[in-house]
Amino acid sequence: MSMNTISRGRPAGQPKVKAGQELKAALASCKTVLVALAVASALINVLYLSGSIYMLEVYDRVLTSRSIPTLIGLSVLVFVLFAFQGFLDLLRGRVLIRIARYLGSSLSQRVFELIPRLALATRSTGDGLQPMRDLDQIRAFLSSGGPVAFLDLPWMPFYVAICFAFHFWIGVTALGGAIIIVVITVMTDFKTREPQKSATELGGRRQTLAEASRRNAEVLQAMGMRSRVATIWGDVNSKFLDSYQRSSDVSSGFGAMSKVLRMMLQSAVLGVGAYLVIIQEASAGIIIASSILSARALAPVDLAIANWKGFVSARQSWHRLSNLLSKLPADDEQMELPKPVATVTVENISVMPPGDRRLVLQDVALRLDKGSALGVVGPSAGGKSSLVRALVGLWPVARGTVRLDGAALNQWPTEMLGQHIGYLPQNVELLSGTIAQNIARFEPDAKSENIIAAARAADVHELVLHLPDGYDSDIGEGGSMLSAGQRQRVALARALYGDPFLVVLDEPNSNLDAEGEEALTKAIMGVRARGGIVVVVAHRGNVLASVDQMMVINQGRVQFAGPKDEVLAKLRRPAAAPAPTGLRVVNEPAGAAS
Repeated sequence: MSMNTISRGRPAGQPKVKAGQELKAALASCKTVLVALAVASALINVLYLSGSIYMLEVYDRVLTSRSIPTLIGLSVLVFVLFAFQGFLDLLRGRVLIRIARYLGSSLSQRVFELIPRLALATRSTGDGLQPMRDLDQIRAFLSSGGPVAFLDLPWMPFYVAICFAFHFWIGVTALGGAIIIVVITVMTDFKTREPQKSATELGGRRQTLAEASRRNAEVLQAMGMRSRVATIWGDVNSKFLDSYQRSSDVSSGFGAMSKVLRMMLQSAVLGVGAYLVIIQEASAGIIIASSILSARALAPVDLAIANWKGFVSARQSWHRLSNLLSKLPADDEQMELPKPVATVTVENISVMPPGDRRLVLQDVALRLDKGSALGVVGPSAGGKSSLVRALVGLWPVARGTVRLDGAALNQWPTEMLGQHIGYLPQNVELLSGTIAQNIARFEPDAKSENIIAAARAADVHELVLHLPDGYDSDIGEGGSMLSAGQRQRVALARALYGDPFLVVLDEPNSNLDAEGEEALTKAIMGVRARGGIVVVVAHRGNVLASVDQMMVINQGRVQFAGPKDEVLAKLRRPAAAPAPTGLRVVNEPAGAAS
């Protein structure tokens, strides 16, 4: 046995991060840069004093002494300090942008993998792209002016303390204004939290409806449903706009209030300073210097309120994404197992859909040896698709085990298991790209001979060659450039690519003509001939000509199972063994008794 291991969800050599802590770990890896940012912010805030000190010196020293050399020296010095401050500010902004990019790039693949896993784990009908939007929201906030405001906020007491150093009453005035502004900031957070959360949820619903309308454009147009769906979307959109408006009104309202209060505070400081000059307790320079300092002390609060809506959205995105990362942790390292070559065993499995508490399949047991093919039949909603989803590991079993060569499915690394399974779902979906890419499962270094071999196994090679660009034909989004039958046959070739040991086909002939069904039968026989195992779900019995085993499932339970001829004989004896309600075997294989 190979001792190689497969690591999923993180680069090789990187230590494992606790589930749900990936965001914190990504930021923690920037610890040195964040410390440098804090130091840069400290220097910037100290340099912000340059203007106030310059004004103080000009009024109290230059004007009284009328010394032009002193004025020139002070001016040159302050210009140099301003230039250095500007450089540090520019550097701080660019570093924040690069931290945001690092966070996005280091987590983008992990978050992208959440999207299909979330769809399988929850069968969610909401905005399936929300995890990616959450990561984008966090990244956008980090590269905005919001973090700058929060880096400067701790320096507000520093400026207030200097105001106290100028004069006690100037400090009291500045402190009172600071307290009022902080209260406004807290109220902004409290008032915007719920509207912003509601706007995010409604925005996801609006996006989902729009995407569903785009996918079902033909149905909406042909059956006159477009205006009705538009009305439903309009109602959701109206609620979204109401929530967004409430959030914006609160944020902009408190922002305007903060700005006015800051100007009032600046004027109040000027008035207090003037009074102190009149009673000869302060110099004229202190009036201007304290006014500038008080404005500077409250500037980060103004900036924070202006970016508060983005901060609330980023905070909610952070919590949502952290919870999701915790619920869907990255795959653990697992030992690579040898390629399965012998058996598929199902040990009394019961299955319930993700996010549901009802069993849709109960106590199913079977064993298939290499070269076998199992036909699964039964009425609609009987549990056939639930069985095949459990066989390929899409749905976890509530109890029991599915094994390949004795190894349970959860013992296989996900990528390795996928190489040994070919799956054709009931609803065929192809990815935007070429036919060759889709058949090769987007394997980066796929060999042409392997692609053509899979196409020949599905008897689709000639069909592909008749397309304008052959295997390099771009099939469009979802395979829109192909007919339903062509998509199904290309998907069959994808399922057969790489000669997987277990091939599971769910209604593989639903869109096929007689020629396509004949190709499907040959493909199943080909898998059996090379020692593979096939499980095929069918309503139309033509495809059953290529199977040697049959199973009848109804209401989530196995009614009959065994060699095909025995099961068909039981289905033809309604008096002895009545067939399940709604079950009908049509187009029996040639040679079966009528």
